[in-house]
Order: sequence, then structure tokens, then C-alpha cells
Amino acid sequence: HVQVAESGGGSVQSGGSLTLSCKVSVYWSTTCKAWYRQAPGKEREGVASIDIGGRSTYYTDSVKGRFTISQDNAKNTVYLQMNSLKPEDTAMYYCAAGWTPRPGGDCHNTDYWGQGTQVTVSS
Repeated sequence: HVQVAESGGGSVQSGGSLTLSCKVSVYWSTTCKAWYRQAPGKEREGVASIDIGGRSTYYTDSVKGRFTISQDNAKNTVYLQMNSLKPEDTAMYYCAAGWTPRPGGDCHNTDYWGQGTQVTVSS
């Protein structure tokens, strides 16, 4: 059974930075890891995804140039470095594991989800 656990959320002022971490058990059992987010009153959206080898990364347009997804295979951990944060980035951020990263920053058939970590950006 794959378990997913996020950490690293918090509150920051506009223009600040945060790094989210996600530990995935049985790391190699899925071929895609991704970060999603859901703001109040909005649908959940893919933010960034990475393939199993870390060679391909994808981002939704609104975060390109500001967010970076990466992984440390030895630690079974995926990271999301978020720079130049804006109030519209405020959301619950979820880490997920699935199959085949897709342009737009999500995974096809995402089967495993974490509980989420809150990111709040104040203006």
C-alpha cells in the first residue's frame, strides 16, 4: 500500500518562498509524482508533475518560472520549491502518486493522495 505524506506548508508574505516536501512509500511503484492544489470555492488543479526518473517535469502555466518540482530518490521524497509567491497561490496543496506525468502538471490516473498542507500567501 502506497502512503503519501506532505509537510512544509505555512504562511508567507507576497514575494516570499516556501518548500513543500512529500514522502512516498514504495516510491518506485508509481511512475509519476505530482503536486495539486485546491483553493476555497475552486476545483483542485494540477500544479507540477515529475516522471519516475526525474528527467521530465511539467507545470501549470500560472506557476511556470516560479515553482520547481524535484525528487530525491534515496529519500523517497518529492519537493516543490515555490518562489515569488502570490496571494492567488493560497490553497491546500496535495502530493499525489500516479501514472504518466501530463503537461499541465498532473499525473494520469492518480491513485494515491496525501492529506494536504496549507499554504497561505498574504499581500
